[in-house]
Amino acid sequence: MNLDRRLFDQYLEKGWTVVEGVYSASEADRIAEIALAISQKEVQTEKKGYKADLSPNGVQLAPRKIDVPFWKESAFRAFVLDPRLLRLLEDLIGGKPLLVTDQIFMKPPRFGSSKPYHQDNFYFQCKPADKVVTAWIALDDVEAANGCLRYIDGSHRGPLLPHAPVPGETYNLVPPPELIDLSRESLAPVRKGGVVFHHSMALHTSHRNESDRWRRGYATHWATAEVTSANDTIPKAYFHRPDYSR
Repeated sequence: MNLDRRLFDQYLEKGWTVVEGVYSASEADRIAEIALAISQKEVQTEKKGYKADLSPNGVQLAPRKIDVPFWKESAFRAFVLDPRLLRLLEDLIGGKPLLVTDQIFMKPPRFGSSKPYHQDNFYFQCKPADKVVTAWIALDDVEAANGCLRYIDGSHRGPLLPHAPVPGETYNLVPPPELIDLSRESLAPVRKGGVVFHHSMALHTSHRNESDRWRRGYATHWATAEVTSANDTIPKAYFHRPDYSR
């Protein structure tokens, strides 16, 4: 599968694009099932550093995300290194895509929490930014009701904005609201097995899951060999490990 020119042009113009049908629904279902089992175990064992979502009454715990899933299950490694995804990534960034890091965001029914607006490259500190891209793989059908990704169109062309911690959520760093032009916001619904690609500078968010369905998404972050970082993002990237391709 190669990237359609129309979708490539949208990526260049808006900083994001959606490619449907990269994986089959059954492939996505299998990964979602494994992810759910792992995340529920991490909640139950109160794994150090694990962030869970709380129900509206503040009582029930539900899985929020899985950090570094690539190293936790061989099925995840095969899934994200699939040639169908790699060809699309190469079309977008003009070079061999190398996996930097990954997460699986669970966003459970009715109380999957929101993720505020941010730019990935504030965390990554990479350059050139054009050679860093996120591929967000939908493990469920995703729409506004269950918390699809939302973008500020064209924000990838702007500067890297200052980010500050959200009070009470120090893991969430966000730009000042006056620097986010919501008049240019677009939603990115995607079907199970599709992939949302976005530029490292694109402002993006997702709202709370208000539906009775899951909204699981496998976020993978890629760079080319020429990319460097002002912090440890690239030195600690997955592709530097000797067991990366196994």
